[in-house]
Amino acid sequence: MGVAERKEREKEQRRSAIVDAAEEVFFSKGVENATMDEVAEKAELSKGTLYLYFKNKNDLFHAIVARALEILFNMFQRAIESEEKGIDKIKAIGTAYIEFYKTNPDYYSAMLHQEVYEYDQSEVEETSNIALCQERGGKIFGLMGEAVKTGIMDGTIRKDLDPAKLPIVLWGHAAGVLHLVKSKGKMLENKFDCSCEEIIDYSFQLIRQYMENKE
Repeated sequence: MGVAERKEREKEQRRSAIVDAAEEVFFSKGVENATMDEVAEKAELSKGTLYLYFKNKNDLFHAIVARALEILFNMFQRAIESEEKGIDKIKAIGTAYIEFYKTNPDYYSAMLHQEVYEYDQSEVEETSNIALCQERGGKIFGLMGEAVKTGIMDGTIRKDLDPAKLPIVLWGHAAGVLHLVKSKGKMLENKFDCSCEEIIDYSFQLIRQYMENKE
């Protein structure tokens, strides 16, 4: 390995270590309350070193979200590999999303926080982590859109549905239901005498029934 390659590898390792430290701080204290000083202390680096890799706290936060989106995309890809029909691909994606929600609660919360963030267009630069999040989010929607197209072609999904708009609606539906369960789960269970699992399953059943081609 050449000197340049070794330096690049060391740079990436340090960058990854900073993101690891930021996850510990952000997930324990909350994004709003966490500081770059605390991240630097956790990473055992100077605060100045952090700014060599990340412009500010928001840039560092989006590096965490970019990780989350990469994990989610890979889960979606693995989920649809064994499915042939479009409707089954969509169902597999939904199941993978629920699994992500259960096994990666901190990443899921970070993604929710990022979704309500109002961007200043000047922040969205080609090399920024915000841009990386948008790129990975686009890949996720692209994967879902291809599954919808497959279903329309093989006759398992209604032909009148829009493969560009449907993934957005599916994402919004799933995120909304899971957020509701996450924030109001105990209250819903007590008031309506049904478990959070039942609420989630029922919501996904409704979506599947809406999409299925009944002809």
